[in-house]
Amino acid sequence: MPNLVCRGVRGAITVEENSKSQILLATRQMLALMMRQNSIQAIDLASAIFTVTKDLDAEFPAVAARQLGWIDVPLMCGYEISVEGSLPLCIRVLLHWNTDVPQDKIHHVYLRDAAALRPDLCKLPPLDDAELEAWIAENLQS
Repeated sequence: MPNLVCRGVRGAITVEENSKSQILLATRQMLALMMRQNSIQAIDLASAIFTVTKDLDAEFPAVAARQLGWIDVPLMCGYEISVEGSLPLCIRVLLHWNTDVPQDKIHHVYLRDAAALRPDLCKLPPLDDAELEAWIAENLQS
């Protein structure tokens, strides 16, 4: 029997503007890539905490998780602390994942300008939006 523990999986992505469509698209893509890179199933998620910078208020990023079928996953949204000079237009997430995967084997996802937050963890090729959207449509509930 595998030894399940709750692990944190981090993700962040930026948007170009404060709009509902940009927030939902970026969040959906970030979450889908996190799921794909780590073989995460929504049923194994204990919860997710989203934060946005103060310049984003057009939509709750958690709505994108619901669009992916995360109906039973507890979700929470809040604001990131405003620190002078910090990255603007940024959506962050911390997933709490019940898994037997060791912490050092977890793939955190930092996309677009958010790659600057953790350059040591950004080993992904450039994001192909069309390919990722096709994967979402094939593998996740909408």
